[in-house]
Amino acid sequence: MHDLVITSRRVVLPQGERPAAVAVRDGRITGVHDPDAAPRAAERADLGEVALLPGLVDSHVHVNEPGRTHWEGFATATRAAAAGGVTTIVDMPLNSIPPTVDPAALAAKRRAAAGRCAVDVAFWGGAVPGNLGALRALHEAGVRGFKCFLSPSGVAEFPPLDAARLKEALAEAAAFDGLVVVHAEDPALLTEPAGPTYPEFLGSRPGEAERRAVELVIGLAEETRARVHILHVSSALCLEPLARARRSGVMITAETCPHYLTLAAEQVPEGATAFKCCPPIRSADNRDALWQGLADGVLDCVVSDHSPATPDLKVPDFAAAWGGISSLQLGLPVVWTEASRRGYGLPDVARWMARNPAALAGLDGKGAIAVGADADLVAFDPDGSLTVDAAALHHRNPVTPYHGRTLRGVVRTTWLRGRRVGETPSGVLL
Repeated sequence: MHDLVITSRRVVLPQGERPAAVAVRDGRITGVHDPDAAPRAAERADLGEVALLPGLVDSHVHVNEPGRTHWEGFATATRAAAAGGVTTIVDMPLNSIPPTVDPAALAAKRRAAAGRCAVDVAFWGGAVPGNLGALRALHEAGVRGFKCFLSPSGVAEFPPLDAARLKEALAEAAAFDGLVVVHAEDPALLTEPAGPTYPEFLGSRPGEAERRAVELVIGLAEETRARVHILHVSSALCLEPLARARRSGVMITAETCPHYLTLAAEQVPEGATAFKCCPPIRSADNRDALWQGLADGVLDCVVSDHSPATPDLKVPDFAAAWGGISSLQLGLPVVWTEASRRGYGLPDVARWMARNPAALAGLDGKGAIAVGADADLVAFDPDGSLTVDAAALHHRNPVTPYHGRTLRGVVRTTWLRGRRVGETPSGVLL
């Protein structure tokens, strides 16, 4: 007897979308059957035309606890994740205090998260000046890789690496096959905004700054034979060097975010600093090129870069406001709205938002509906409609650029290891 069987006309498998019955026992998927050959189970759910997707894996989330829990926190972030069909998040090493740059800080982060998580949580460590010789210890303590900045991070306790220290970090990580994930903007090309408007802010962080930093990472990764990943690609200028590096055998992957794929600089309202992020949202033409980068496989993942802040930090001045977008709960309908309009299917979205982020973070058993995988599943109505109300989201602070937008697609139910995610925290720390 199985614990659960879920049937849908639209089950999204690694091989594509088809009618199927997914059987679950003891939290794992035990079989994917034809609907008329489904095994017996204690509980059954027939979704009809509502799609069954693998639980999403969001490998770029700033939870900010401990230290800045008033910005977010594990309880609120993971409830938002579950409501958005995300069953695993990977927490960034900043903006918590202390940042996750040594095993003691990781232990503090785990204590803060214990018993408070609605979904599963893994952790990135940080690579900063002063801890590069201790990356192995962090790796052995369980982090999934090491985040670094090449330009100022926005918080003093997480300083950037220069080229020499980046090379040192890559060489250290390569010695144990660790992964380094990079916020890639060249600080030499960044300036202070000339004024408070969005065009002035955008001009202060040109796409060339991203491209030049990506080329630096590529050269040093080739030299050290390290595995690297480029975070939140916003500029299409990065696509050609990334494609060329992959063809030449450099072990490099890259991600982009829902806001870069769905928003455009031309549409940012005056003073609407909920749209501010670093690197910035660029032009509509640039957005089109990023979609092509996904289609071509140059960009691997679509993840939120959920970087929340309290409303008082989002002052209506693009030079002074905190840079970060809150979207953890909304990523799936945001991306599906635009992906479906452009002719992409649910298998594409599942690859970009579940399978590939799971592979990036080394999360075996996550990100796909397959025998032996964790039964992390999402009932997603691809034809449903959702009008975003920031105050109704589970994020701790009601700030999002999507407020008032009508999106296509609604998450109906989320299962974590075969159990519906409810009020009682059931996530584990990976």
